[in-house]
Amino acid sequence: MSVFSRGSAVFGSGPGRSGGGAGGGGAGVVAVVVGGLIAPLLVATPVAGATGVHAGEVGSPSAYVDPLIGSSNGGNTYPGANLPFGMIAWSPTSTAGDQTNTAAANGYSYNTTRVRGFSLTHVNGAGCHPGAAGDVPIMPFVGEVDSSPTADTKDQKYASGFSHANEKAEPGRYRVKLDSGASTDLAVSERAGVADFTFPADQPANLLFRVSNSLNGSKDAHIDIDAKNRKVTGWVETGAFCGRRANGGSNNRKSYYRLHFTASFDRAFSAVGTWRDGTLSPGATTAGGGEGYLTGADRAGRGSGGYVSFDTRDDNDVRMRLGISYVSLAGAEANLRGEIAPRASAADVAAAGRAVWDRKLRGVRISGGSEAQRTTFYTALYHALQQPNLISDRDGRYPGMGGDPDDKADAMGETRRVVRGQGAQYSNFSGWDQYRAQVQLLALLEPRVAGDFAQSLFNFARQNGGVWDRWVHISGATHVMTGDPTAATLATFYAMGVRNFDVEGAYASLYRQATVPHPDGLSDAGCPGQCEGQRPNLAQYLDSHYAAHDVCHCWGGAAETLEDAVADSALAHWAKLLGREDEAKELAERGGYWSNVFNPAAGNGVGYAQARNLDGSWVTPFDPASERGFAQGTSATYTWMVPQDVQGLAGAMGGREIAAARLDGFFHKPDGSWSLRGGDPLRYDATNEPGIHAPWLYNALGQPWKTQETVRELVNTVYGTGPAGLPGNDDLGTMSAWYVFAALGIYPQTPGRADLLLTSPLFPRAVIAPAGRRGAITVSAPAASTANPYIDSVRLNGRTHDASWVDGSLVRKGGSLTFGLTDHPNTTWATASERLPR
Repeated sequence: MSVFSRGSAVFGSGPGRSGGGAGGGGAGVVAVVVGGLIAPLLVATPVAGATGVHAGEVGSPSAYVDPLIGSSNGGNTYPGANLPFGMIAWSPTSTAGDQTNTAAANGYSYNTTRVRGFSLTHVNGAGCHPGAAGDVPIMPFVGEVDSSPTADTKDQKYASGFSHANEKAEPGRYRVKLDSGASTDLAVSERAGVADFTFPADQPANLLFRVSNSLNGSKDAHIDIDAKNRKVTGWVETGAFCGRRANGGSNNRKSYYRLHFTASFDRAFSAVGTWRDGTLSPGATTAGGGEGYLTGADRAGRGSGGYVSFDTRDDNDVRMRLGISYVSLAGAEANLRGEIAPRASAADVAAAGRAVWDRKLRGVRISGGSEAQRTTFYTALYHALQQPNLISDRDGRYPGMGGDPDDKADAMGETRRVVRGQGAQYSNFSGWDQYRAQVQLLALLEPRVAGDFAQSLFNFARQNGGVWDRWVHISGATHVMTGDPTAATLATFYAMGVRNFDVEGAYASLYRQATVPHPDGLSDAGCPGQCEGQRPNLAQYLDSHYAAHDVCHCWGGAAETLEDAVADSALAHWAKLLGREDEAKELAERGGYWSNVFNPAAGNGVGYAQARNLDGSWVTPFDPASERGFAQGTSATYTWMVPQDVQGLAGAMGGREIAAARLDGFFHKPDGSWSLRGGDPLRYDATNEPGIHAPWLYNALGQPWKTQETVRELVNTVYGTGPAGLPGNDDLGTMSAWYVFAALGIYPQTPGRADLLLTSPLFPRAVIAPAGRRGAITVSAPAASTANPYIDSVRLNGRTHDASWVDGSLVRKGGSLTFGLTDHPNTTWATASERLPR
């Protein structure tokens, strides 16, 4: 296997990046999945200017994806092989000299160039450290296995360094040559994958299966080696997302899951062995034992695994085919058989994966723009389409939510099957993050997946006593963050035209959660970051019309009130669409409860959101730069978190002009310079969610040109190429989805509605083509350039449009937006008070 150089010809930009393909047309051979098996297929390369293909349109979007974007600067992305919404995500686990911790929450940091394995599962951009998954790291090791790899607690022996010059990450494939001389080539289908390893000739060659070494540790693990049939199988029981914080240190046993794997090889083993804690057992074929969920010295040196060795004197290549399942070993084997052909190579599987990614990424077809802009855009879309993730096997079985957290034998739920009409069960719902942008992009581009995801969350709620958890990992309720984001999410799906889920049942369940108190709402377990109650102290909330900070059993009373007001407003819109007028009126009124935590006297009479006590008094001392009463944000940020009622917020501040002036100060320092990267508690923070909608608030305040200049400044300076190209945690595609919308010149106005706010597009042309649904949206901006960030005019479906927003019919039916752009602000366009977003 050759050394992989980022500058070599094999990894250059290659043909097909723009203009429809190399040579202007022709045909090529790629591998695709047909009935779950790899097969060759001739595909035509589109010709620029041909019917249905616009001149200058990107022909192969995957060629512009750089999975390393966000792998530093706290982005917590991972560079490994995956498919859209796939179960398996095969990626490196790095080490900075501690086998119980990694240099980043997702197991990989660009600045840490030493790895201890390649693990099978990941979640994109999660912020908790230790994070989620990173299950079953598999390490190609050059040398004699003469001690327990678990005893190598500082990763001095059984890990290896590498150079980024010898690393290549692309959609569906990951390759690296380690300093040890071993090379790894990984490619995946949805639930399985192929790894081609190459070892130095005439040196000891081994694969280490660290079955217990998930990112968070493990409760238990097991490995079996079948030398006769050249197979390695096993499982790990893990979970406890966010580590010891879960439920006040009890590790939230309801979030446990079991991952099964099966690996088969194209050649015989020359030796085998296992280990448990510090004891190596050469020749043994079975072992078990977990690491626990602690970190540092308490976990170091614990756990189990196994190894297989190969004779490299005549053949130094090893091919491994691997399948996974959250249900059973039989499920893992069926997933492997159904998705990977018996003799498929990593290159074959990678070609199929690239075709899948190209098809999904063509959901948005852009024309024009610079190389860097195209790379940033399509990588953001790539990251946004990584979740939700499949957890059901090919036969529809999946691990249900539930189980008894006090049952020390097994806290996991029963095995379930998808309901009739449901395509698959999905999970990994970072609700507090995703409901603001990522779920809208999912509904826009992948409505079928969105519907299956909605049904998946409803399935979980029914298995969980009617409770919808705000952060679901695999089949576990983790309770992370605050508010009721599922209500906002499903209401948004419905508003945007998603219908393939039990609409009436889901709505009724969410309405009940919002109106009938649950005993968990009086629990302080997991608080502040993972409070057990999904609608904390609901009876008090319904009585006081705000979450009293001193008795709310929540992360922060002001934040909880603002979040619940957004959720209730979204439910109100859904109820209205369903014809439930009384409930719509009730919920719409509750959507205005935000005003009960707005103190007009706070900040020396400026007016801010502020937490209140049960007796109605304001929580003091007050500081707009403080997080007291809030969740991962300050009052200065949360005060703007009223997307459902911007006009009401402006009125509370003294009018639109005053509100706009305050918003100016939110984005700029006193000297007038931009403040957009976070770090100033009084100003905009692009790294976290509560304020990411704020740049679009100018539209409702009658100064849309300021939205245009602010969004363009963020697009140009906060996002970009390279490992530091994301402002912070991608949070399961949320920050990436923000960029996609911003670059297209549109943004969701508020949860529960399909209306879109407008800003200046980055590209001269973009076609948004929802999968499996008619009604494409064409966004044209012929004068788009870095010199023209301002809107001079807009035409909607060919007619003059003098408003900075469009209603949801554009999303549901499709149509065209044509922007006239200019280099200076048009301070009269879309400013009439009767035309402002409501």
